[in-house]
Amino acid sequence: MGKGGFHLETKDPIIKFAITEKILNLARANSLWPMTFGLACCAIEMMATAMARFDIDRFGAGIFRATPRQSDLMIVSGTVTKKMAPTLVTLYEQMPSPKWVIAMGNCAISGGPFVFEGQYNVVEGVDLLVPVDVYIPGCPPRPEGLLEGLMKLEEKITGTRRFPIVEQKW
Repeated sequence: MGKGGFHLETKDPIIKFAITEKILNLARANSLWPMTFGLACCAIEMMATAMARFDIDRFGAGIFRATPRQSDLMIVSGTVTKKMAPTLVTLYEQMPSPKWVIAMGNCAISGGPFVFEGQYNVVEGVDLLVPVDVYIPGCPPRPEGLLEGLMKLEEKITGTRRFPIVEQKW
């Protein structure tokens, strides 16, 4: 719920057009606009993913937006404190639907090394605040992990995988 008691999520349409939905989902998956939301050291790896070596722009997600009204993907990278939690929820509510969330790093997933008995300020997982679609583990996760997370999100949106999965031989 928003501050005024309004819920901005849309309901499923009465009539669905399968072909149109497939085309729209393909367009949505190949033009994700992430919001700039780096909270800690994982943000450095998120920035490195946008550089020439890894080039997140190949996947259509190269335009990091500074406003939630122009983005449809929130990459939470870093430690979420209780002071930052209301701001994160407000930014999530301001994003237009459909919207997705990626939790990047152990701190965003579970609080990381900052969770211990007696701690009072760290949120133990961003999924307690907003619904998370893809989890990327690591401390900090490599840029390749973020690219794999984007491909998992594309697979979740479209139902198909863009590139084949590399099989582990061991």
